[in-house]
Amino acid sequence: MIKSGRSQRSGLIIALLALVLAACGSATPAGTASGGATAAPAAAGGEIIIGLITKTETNPFFVKMREGAQKEADAAGVKLMTAAGKNDGDNASQVTAIENMVTAGVKGILLVPSDTKAIIPTVQKARDKGVFVITLDTPLDPQDAADALFATDNFKAGVLIGQYAKAAMAGKTAKIATLDLAPGITVGVLRHNGFMSGFGLPNVDPKVTNQQATDPSIVCSQDTQGDQAKGQTAMENCLQKNPDINLVYTINEPAAAGAYTALKAAGKDKDVLIVSVDGGCAGVKNVQAGAIGATSQQYPLKMASLGVAAIIDFAKTGKKASGYTDTGVTLITGTPQTGVDSKDVKFGLDNCWG
Repeated sequence: MIKSGRSQRSGLIIALLALVLAACGSATPAGTASGGATAAPAAAGGEIIIGLITKTETNPFFVKMREGAQKEADAAGVKLMTAAGKNDGDNASQVTAIENMVTAGVKGILLVPSDTKAIIPTVQKARDKGVFVITLDTPLDPQDAADALFATDNFKAGVLIGQYAKAAMAGKTAKIATLDLAPGITVGVLRHNGFMSGFGLPNVDPKVTNQQATDPSIVCSQDTQGDQAKGQTAMENCLQKNPDINLVYTINEPAAAGAYTALKAAGKDKDVLIVSVDGGCAGVKNVQAGAIGATSQQYPLKMASLGVAAIIDFAKTGKKASGYTDTGVTLITGTPQTGVDSKDVKFGLDNCWG
């Protein structure tokens, strides 16, 4: 039977409505299944992005850390974003870097904090958004304000050079200058207090991270921000305060190099023992040359590579590393002392960085 024109038009309208409804049904947003159930997000199989924020870009320690992180990231096929403060202590730049990285969608951030207290609110905001935060080298205060810490045992690093200095002084009355980092920064406090403990100062608590130990044998203390030029100025100031200084502790090897320059200019380089922490190639060569008596070598490549691997594991499995991972420390010297465990300069050069 032949249908009327009206019937044909009605059938056409019904067919068109069916097509429209089908099209609307196929436009369900990605990540949301029909019926309101949430499906796996589209980004789940996307690119893994990791952030690395160091104190500065120029310190050889952080240069090597960045190289190690990049190598690990390249090998794993993930993207690494990097940033740094303008100088040691530049918290504002690190805050901005964290915020930018969170916006960029990082899965985790490796952070060497410049200000171990002031950065905490920004770290917490990142963690609240699901970002895995690992501190490298320098713990926050408190340490558990980050998810995990991969670092040298900085108190032990100080103890090793303190023990060495005590043995090397061979009973001499010590007049000590400490060229420190900056007030209240955990890594600086731990190394300083470790040195004093190793040298024999009683009742130094390794858990105290915000107050440097004092003793009458310390005749001068100056902050250097770990900078060579500031280390030189600090040593010059200390010599003016007490020209009889015979032992110098420095927060790192750049500060030690500055101290040695000042001592040499004053004609006192043969009479003063310098001990330090880092184990960079330039520092170990200064040990070899006799400018530094001993240094505690740490391993930034290991910190960085372990950190990148931990974030990749989190991104893939949801499993978070936690607590403290000790990345090791070794005393390096060209003049070993009885009863003090150490390695020679060759070992230091074979394992140095920078």
